[in-house]
Amino acid sequence: MVPGHEIVGRVTAVGEGVSRFQVGDLAGVGVMIDSCQHCESCAEGLEQYCENGHTTTYNSREKDTGNLTFGGYSTSIVVTEKFVLRVPGSLALEAVAPLLCAGITMYSPLKHWKIGKGHRVAVVGLGGLGHMGIKLAAALGAEVTLFTTSQSKAADALRLGAHHVVISSEPDAMKAARGSFDFILSTVPTKHDLNPYLRTLKRDGQLIIVGAIDPVGVHGGMLISHRRSVAGSNIGGVAETQEMLDFCGEHGIVADIELINIQDINTAYERMVKNDVKYRFVIDMASLSTAETNPD
Repeated sequence: MVPGHEIVGRVTAVGEGVSRFQVGDLAGVGVMIDSCQHCESCAEGLEQYCENGHTTTYNSREKDTGNLTFGGYSTSIVVTEKFVLRVPGSLALEAVAPLLCAGITMYSPLKHWKIGKGHRVAVVGLGGLGHMGIKLAAALGAEVTLFTTSQSKAADALRLGAHHVVISSEPDAMKAARGSFDFILSTVPTKHDLNPYLRTLKRDGQLIIVGAIDPVGVHGGMLISHRRSVAGSNIGGVAETQEMLDFCGEHGIVADIELINIQDINTAYERMVKNDVKYRFVIDMASLSTAETNPD
């Protein structure tokens, strides 16, 4: 298996039928590289919800050949034109890469629920997803709050564009926040109790799960009493991902990253497990050639 699904670079060759890209163009490839193209979701540009299953960029099967797909931890990748994105030339290329998963994962629900000026939005968790949620929600005009268990993350949240920080491990702070928010994005990837966050939603507020968590019990009274709802959201379709990249280009939004060589990937992984990264590691794949010629 060759992983890697947040890929940016320059086009080195194009097939005869390609019309949207030329050699030398900046391009990106995200989480998926194909879908059935004929179900209802695909027809609506929602390939991420393909009813026949989209093809992921790595460790998946090509629909026509059945061959395994291999990702971006490589010197090159071949992708059908429809699933390739244009990258704004105004943005730092290495910092664009995480937009193709973390960025669109946060942008898609914000756009689907029409979040913008006048909305009060909260983001649960400050990591690769959460830091992008803060940047994008603020750029859309929302008043943004970070929920975090760590006071040490408050200053960084404000730097990223949050207007407020609530320490979710402090009962008084959570009580004061009750009934405050129109919309909450939960990025926490581990099992946790949603009920304290539901209490902070206004009537008709939504809590959207984008972190891959185990099922968590929700007290029905929390939903019924204020017509609140809990939903989930995946990445975005091709058109929406391009819209997100263009939006980021207009607003100068990129991920906060640390660029590393492929030789440092084990150390980076160990640091990631310890949450010692702000907020994404990005691999310079040019270093792979060095690794191949200098295996020691």
